[in-house]
Amino acid sequence: MPTTRNIDTTCVQSGYQPENGEPRCMPIIQSTTFKYLSSAQMARLFDLSEAGYFYTRLQNPTNDLAAAKICELEGGAAAMLTASGQAASFFALFNICSAGDHIVSSSAIYGGTYNLIAVTMKRMGISCTFVHPDASAAELDAAFQPNTKALFAESLANPAMIVLDFEKFAAAARTHGVPLIVDNTFPTPVNCRPFEFGVDIVTHSTTKYMDGHATCVGGAIVDSGNFDWQAHADKYPSLTAPDDSYHGVIYTRDFGKGAYITKAVVQLMRDLGATPAPMNSFMLATHLETLALRMKRHCENAQAVAEFLTQSANVTWVSYPGLPDNPYHELARKYMPNGTCGVISFGICGGRDNASKFMDNLKLCAIATHVADAKTCVLHPAGTTHRQMTDEQLEEAGVGPDLIRLSVGIENAEDIIADIEQALEQLS
Repeated sequence: MPTTRNIDTTCVQSGYQPENGEPRCMPIIQSTTFKYLSSAQMARLFDLSEAGYFYTRLQNPTNDLAAAKICELEGGAAAMLTASGQAASFFALFNICSAGDHIVSSSAIYGGTYNLIAVTMKRMGISCTFVHPDASAAELDAAFQPNTKALFAESLANPAMIVLDFEKFAAAARTHGVPLIVDNTFPTPVNCRPFEFGVDIVTHSTTKYMDGHATCVGGAIVDSGNFDWQAHADKYPSLTAPDDSYHGVIYTRDFGKGAYITKAVVQLMRDLGATPAPMNSFMLATHLETLALRMKRHCENAQAVAEFLTQSANVTWVSYPGLPDNPYHELARKYMPNGTCGVISFGICGGRDNASKFMDNLKLCAIATHVADAKTCVLHPAGTTHRQMTDEQLEEAGVGPDLIRLSVGIENAEDIIADIEQALEQLS
């Protein structure tokens, strides 16, 4: 038996490990509360001096088992689930940031995350400098301030499909003594292992490929356990100094490599309550069993569709890292050698008007505010997910008015291409 299992085996076997006579499938603990025979033990749970479950808003066994599967897939030290990918992004940053702090972020990120950081967190007193992921090391370095607490990016930018240069970003984070937090939603740990390239914390919208069937909204945060919070104790007192709300617990001292996730659970989940439903976590864990199989099909189909699109007279450009002439092809080969994902961005002749006409002509491919599930779907980001952004912000994010985001599903590639072809022909 190998000591290190292949990723497809990990998808199936990790997380829940039944003992003799226990259910083969992960049980759904659909309960808000847990019974104890001793009030003293309950008190110890609230003091964090003893591990256990007492209220599902903080932790639930089914949620934790699904988180454990994702943690093993990413090769992390600790993980938690949230009720959405947005909650995961917020928790990941807010866990170490407060009023007066600063973040450096890639500008090429999902529009909702951009708005979260640029608008909502700004109202909370947390500022951000956005830098294009293609910026030079010097330009990236210049964005940091003395109060910078985190560097944030996406492994594959949604929807610009820019591949992050992990090592450049990791070097900047190390130089300034902050963790690098990366949203790894699009490639998933099947195709990209950010911790191997210097990333400290990974987030996911599990709503996407991890669930894979558009059934459950959810998010995840995974900590590598590699960032040395104690070495930067003055910068992160919420982790390295006593927490008065838990009778002086010091997370780095009392929870070691689990410090960051423990704090996010017992503080942020306690107070903000972005808790996933156990039923959703059960479905997520079940769907994760086929993640490796699905990602392979998504990538194969997307490659075929991208190659077809490059031949269409009604398509002005195609952005897919699997294409040899794509500017991010070599970075993709370096960081994602088994493929990227099933998402393609491309431009339609005629801009916004023809983008709408093209989508309205589709029959198999659905117009949907979603991406990365088994069914092929399409969206016009500038008019939907990124609608709140200015033209300047759209340009920084790599989202032009003609951009179509196509999420290629796991149907037969010939059928997907045939539908796209007939919709394009009606534009001529």
